[in-house]
Amino acid sequence: MWKRICFTWALAVFLPGSTAHLLATPAGTRVAGQVTYTGPVSKPKAFDLSKEPVCAKLHAGDPLYPETLLVGADNGLRNVVVYVSQGAPPSGPAPANSVLFDQVDCHYATHVLVFRVGQEVKIANGDPLSHNIHPLARINREWNKIQPPGTPPFSYSYQAPEIIPVKCNIHPWMHGYFVVLNTSFYAITGEDGHFELPELPPGQYTLTAWHELLGTQTREITVGSGGESQTVNFTFSNKP
Repeated sequence: MWKRICFTWALAVFLPGSTAHLLATPAGTRVAGQVTYTGPVSKPKAFDLSKEPVCAKLHAGDPLYPETLLVGADNGLRNVVVYVSQGAPPSGPAPANSVLFDQVDCHYATHVLVFRVGQEVKIANGDPLSHNIHPLARINREWNKIQPPGTPPFSYSYQAPEIIPVKCNIHPWMHGYFVVLNTSFYAITGEDGHFELPELPPGQYTLTAWHELLGTQTREITVGSGGESQTVNFTFSNKP
């Protein structure tokens, strides 16, 4: 069972299993690992939805909790983005397929959404009420747009890498992230904290692991020509 852990937001602020964006590359070395959490566990507090009766009714028997920190079995840490931040092979043009950021049951269906620079993100509203999507970009252009119920999805793409907090201007409990990368060599941890990157050719690389609350860690790795798998683990903590 998941333990949902609530901490104070430091910023105004994206699956079962681990998900990696796979790129067709020549055979290389598998780099995978585990991201775990150590630290105190706080009792979660459900969001107060009383100011939005539709949302309160939707969650009368299924409260909404913060997704700031989700820890699973064996202390696996969810929603950690692991990517090659230096030394990555060329990734080619942005994928032609879009990624979906959906608003369902008064929350973001994907809390931490990872995609490429130039890739289209399609933003949908599956709720019977309006939302106002507001990505708080600093490097890219900041914008916000109201999305009434029943309207078709709209699309947007970003031109520079950036980690962008996303909020709804109407419903203050709705928070998420766009993680916009200039590489296809990335993964995001699932319920077990596991990640696996697309295979890497020989070379020296910097791996970065990012979590919205617990910060960023890096590891330097060297991939040889033997093709042997490598394990790279990260441990995050939030000690008082």
